[in-house]
Amino acid sequence: MLTLFCDSDMDMTPESCKEYGYKMISMPYSVDGKTVYPYEDYDVFDSKAFYDTLRAGSIPTTSAISEEKYKEYFEPEFAAGNDIFYVHFSAAMTMTFDNMHKAVDELMQKYPERKFYEIDTKGITILSNLIAKEVSRLFKEGKTVEEVLEWAKTEVDHYAVYFFADDLKFFKKSGRVSGLSAAMGTMIGIRPIINMDESGKMDSVGKEVGRAKALKHLIDTVKEIGDHPQDYKIIIGHTDALELAETLATMLKTEFDDNIDYDIVVTNPTTGSHCGPNSAGIAFHSKHR
Repeated sequence: MLTLFCDSDMDMTPESCKEYGYKMISMPYSVDGKTVYPYEDYDVFDSKAFYDTLRAGSIPTTSAISEEKYKEYFEPEFAAGNDIFYVHFSAAMTMTFDNMHKAVDELMQKYPERKFYEIDTKGITILSNLIAKEVSRLFKEGKTVEEVLEWAKTEVDHYAVYFFADDLKFFKKSGRVSGLSAAMGTMIGIRPIINMDESGKMDSVGKEVGRAKALKHLIDTVKEIGDHPQDYKIIIGHTDALELAETLATMLKTEFDDNIDYDIVVTNPTTGSHCGPNSAGIAFHSKHR
């Protein structure tokens, strides 16, 4: 048997994990001195309450999970005779996967007959969400592990994400975006446009004045580098900014097709700790990132 894993940094919920056949690894965040594991310390993510906490001045931090925590997730599967296939967020963004590989190496010595596979989506949030859903679809179609891994070698770089940040103080603290001047955040109305590049890191690729122009920039980018986006699922994400996400969806349908396949998801709290509230973005199949 093969067990699929994803992680909470990919905007998956227990409900979507069940639908797409995944077990979830919870990536923690700490706010006001308390460390929280999404969907382990609570069943439902109260996004409104979380992002209101950030609006009120809290700036959360995030941390890697330990080798022991990974063993808690993986060993029961190996002990039950199952192999593991883990679709995860970008390894370039964190040291947590060093701990993961140490844990897997130790477990493989204990269970030498077992197999561990992984796909690095080189993304996070809705980009990783989109790729995870596509991997699930491939397995449901009957593709083998080897075929899915071969697909990922080229196709991971043919999914793109672009989003805008509403308040740079969160990114300023985390330092997660290259090419981004924190001073830009002091310029009234400026929304930097950010993407995930082929190395799996966030990069500032432009800026717009106001949310309306930022949303148009996202749609224009889909038009420019999208690879038949009407033929693939699209994910729209937001950090407690549903109205912006719905506006983006309306613009998407107007530009392409009223029946275009898309999901709207709320950004998970661990990643939301870095980008802050009132932001929106879009992930889609693309010619390049």
